[in-house]
Amino acid sequence: MTFNYLKQNPRWFLLDCISGSTAYNLNVKGSDTDKKGIFIMPQKQLYGFTQTAQVANESSDEVYFEIGRFLELLTKNNPNILELLNTPKQFVLYRHPLMELIKPEDFLSKLCLDTFAGYAHSQIKKARGLNKKINKPMDEERRSVLDFCHVIYNDGSVTLTEWLETNGLAQDQCGLVSLDHFRNGYLLYHQTQLTEGSFRGIISGPEADDVQLSSVPKGLAHLAVMNFNKDGYSVYCKEYKEYHEWVTKRNELRYQSTLSQGKNYDAKNMMHTFRLLNMAAEIAQYGEVRVNRPDRDFLLKIRNGEFEFDDLMLMVEEKMMEIGELYSTSPLPERPDLQKAEDALLEIRAEFYTAGYQ
Repeated sequence: MTFNYLKQNPRWFLLDCISGSTAYNLNVKGSDTDKKGIFIMPQKQLYGFTQTAQVANESSDEVYFEIGRFLELLTKNNPNILELLNTPKQFVLYRHPLMELIKPEDFLSKLCLDTFAGYAHSQIKKARGLNKKINKPMDEERRSVLDFCHVIYNDGSVTLTEWLETNGLAQDQCGLVSLDHFRNGYLLYHQTQLTEGSFRGIISGPEADDVQLSSVPKGLAHLAVMNFNKDGYSVYCKEYKEYHEWVTKRNELRYQSTLSQGKNYDAKNMMHTFRLLNMAAEIAQYGEVRVNRPDRDFLLKIRNGEFEFDDLMLMVEEKMMEIGELYSTSPLPERPDLQKAEDALLEIRAEFYTAGYQ
């Protein structure tokens, strides 16, 4: 099963819905129209090797889950799946009668506290990530291993680069040997100390990701003791890669909108944070998933950057405390009933295939 095959053969659809901001009642000018749905694999594929859990178009704004995968995620109270199952009727493009066998109320549980709050925290993480990227932009040119090396000097330490410049030395004429019992510690020597041969240099070149060792004649006195902050360099490389991937892939219009609002966080991520938290509270209070948001005005104020980041963080903390109390007294079961999910899956497959779909 592929996305294109499914779209060309709609008989395999069980559910087809408009989702995302339109279903949430949070769409604004320029919002994309997303779609989600459920399909059932042809029986021959189900019994064969070519099983498919989900399919999507290239931009991933249309995603369809195979009924088995859908019910599996439903028993884990996945927010996207619960939202899909509870799509408002005006946004349901097609719904097979067999979907009546899956009742939303049969699968809501206290697990929603973890799943919805977990998704909310992932949105906060993204918002904080943008906060950091805006306030601490990284240079285009990547720093070298040498920038993370320091030399003991005058009862303290200086950067290796500074030490080399002070002594009129070049790194490619130096040699290192490991210093026993000192993690990432090295003894440093220079070419001028040799009567024959040469040292390899501290690093092999600008793209090196570690220092390199040289053979040093026995008894040769070292010029300095050097430390390479390898852990710091690894963290830097990871952040450098993530930052420049973000610059390359970021939605420039959304980013410029954030800057124009004078904020240093992703307002859309924060809007979804509160949407998820409010939905989690409603599940505990009312035992239902309210996809179409009654708090649209408040959520759009967040999206429009009308709050400061620190104030939103305080509101998140208050909301989390409120939700925790709601779930502690909620009559919801601890977890969804797996047997109901399996019974529904077996009945749907049996009736669908018996109807002549192979």
